[in-house]
Amino acid sequence: MPLPATLDAHRQRLAQARELAFVQGERPDTLVGEEVLASWQRSSAAGLSPDVPKPPALVPQPRLREAHERNGQLIALAQPVIDTVARQIRDSASTLILADANGLILRSLGDADFLSRAERVALCPGADWSETQRGTNAIGTVLATSRALEIVGGEHFLAHNTQLTCSAAPLFDPTGRLVGVFDISGDYRAYQPHTLGLARMAAQWIEQRLFEADFSRHLLLAFHPEVDYVGVLGEGVIAVREDGAVLGANPAALAILGLRRRALDGLGFAQLFEQPLARLLDSARRHPAALHELDARGGLRVYARLRGELPAPSSSPARTRPAPLPRRHAPDLDELAAGDATMAALVTRARKLLAHDIPILIQGESGAGKEMLARALHEAGPRRDRPFVALNCAAIPESLIESELFGYEPGAFTGARREGAAGRIQQADGGTLFLDEIGDMPLALQARLLRVLQERCVSPLGGDRTIAVDLRLICATHRRLRDEVAGGGFREDLYYRINGLALQLPALRERNDLPQLVSRLLREVSGGREIGVSDEVLRAFAAYSWPGNLRQLHNALRVAVALLDEGETTISFEHLPDDLREDIARPAAPSALANDALAQIEREAVRRVLAEAGGNVSAAARRLGISRTTLYRKLH
Repeated sequence: MPLPATLDAHRQRLAQARELAFVQGERPDTLVGEEVLASWQRSSAAGLSPDVPKPPALVPQPRLREAHERNGQLIALAQPVIDTVARQIRDSASTLILADANGLILRSLGDADFLSRAERVALCPGADWSETQRGTNAIGTVLATSRALEIVGGEHFLAHNTQLTCSAAPLFDPTGRLVGVFDISGDYRAYQPHTLGLARMAAQWIEQRLFEADFSRHLLLAFHPEVDYVGVLGEGVIAVREDGAVLGANPAALAILGLRRRALDGLGFAQLFEQPLARLLDSARRHPAALHELDARGGLRVYARLRGELPAPSSSPARTRPAPLPRRHAPDLDELAAGDATMAALVTRARKLLAHDIPILIQGESGAGKEMLARALHEAGPRRDRPFVALNCAAIPESLIESELFGYEPGAFTGARREGAAGRIQQADGGTLFLDEIGDMPLALQARLLRVLQERCVSPLGGDRTIAVDLRLICATHRRLRDEVAGGGFREDLYYRINGLALQLPALRERNDLPQLVSRLLREVSGGREIGVSDEVLRAFAAYSWPGNLRQLHNALRVAVALLDEGETTISFEHLPDDLREDIARPAAPSALANDALAQIEREAVRRVLAEAGGNVSAAARRLGISRTTLYRKLH
């Protein structure tokens, strides 16, 4: 609510509002704005009391360090803005604050001498200014409402914060996700009506830097209906690929074009502007600094300038597109979706993300086909002609996974190649990086990977240089990462970074397309021969639980094809691996009562032997005299 002519009148009005709300339990609707009233209610619901002092407390240093790591890009890009604004408001008894999406202060700069010593601590990095901790305040209430606002004097919920005047604006990343708050706090007696506008402008500047950093490897088209606004805050900016796909747009671009963010999905340059992108590129190559007139759809004319490295003309021999890389065979998405409703629904969801570099997390049992799905997604997407680089985080010793993933400089460690080596992240530049069993990645490397994903650059071991990378990330795991996060085995910030879309891959026993799967796998392993499976074997396959999933089925068929005699074209029981034949070709079950008793004895025996073997499944299977596959099935 705007301030009246004098601070005294404002103070008196708020004192009356607080009396009505906190003492008499009535709503002071005409004295306080609706946003403040709603925040007071949330603060009360959080268990806070307006007149009970809540001493400022800082989070432990390890938690603050984690917050700094998690928000490294935000801090780096916001710091120059903070420094610039600080120079503009020097000697104004104000403090500039950058807080994360949880209300935790990451950076503060300025003059806090107007506060008591205790309250100066509360404006330091590590202080939590969420509404649940500090009641109504600009940082916490902006996070609760996602709107820029100011909280002046007695509008603060806690009485000992009423000497503050705070103006804050939300910070959104290029996807529209709320990532933090920029705040200007000062002495209530030094209130200035322009401060909120300054906070909004600083936030817009930070968001612009976040946008350009995220799309630094792509073309940026800056535009505005007014020629003087191109090149300054308030210009619209969209990121486009050379093929015209629109990758993102800043809030100003969305406002100018009259679009909602979700409407960008699948849009191309030709759907936004009348002129072809190729013509604009040709003109920009001849006159890089020139402004170009574009007719936006709907009759709006804008002035535009392309920024970033312009792609060479297609006829240029020096910058021709590299030849497509040889592709390892992977089924297409239509093959994966055929015959099973769960897989069809999964593929339908995944297809919608193919044009967007949103991370995908594939979850499912070991052997369920997670890498197969990842390859199919890569082959169906716009990066199909670029590398698909896979790394199994569980298959490489912990001592080697760091160098495998990030690469290393010459002489980084004993045994390193003289010329160094590019890591899997660098090898995947332009294409897709597939991290299988990411749930097994060591915690220390999770922090490094998170930084790479945030900053889009990688630093090889043993060196200081950073290498920019542009890649699509697909991860997979057989673990329940939510449980791993709760147990401290997986970083929560990395979990949300890789979990753009979670796809739960069904186990083989849960699928209805076994005949189609058998036919497809036989085509892969038969070397072109026309091979079939007997009806008896197919019925046995359908009744089997397949603890090893598609991997087990694939290996079984490969062995069976190898055991066929010359001229044989049908797989029968005699061609199956011994352990599989043992599992699926069993005699009829005993009576129900006997079966229950035997099952209980069997369970106890398996538990005891597995415990004696220290959880080693192979050793336990040898002691029990059964195959490891059989033991896995019994454990399941």
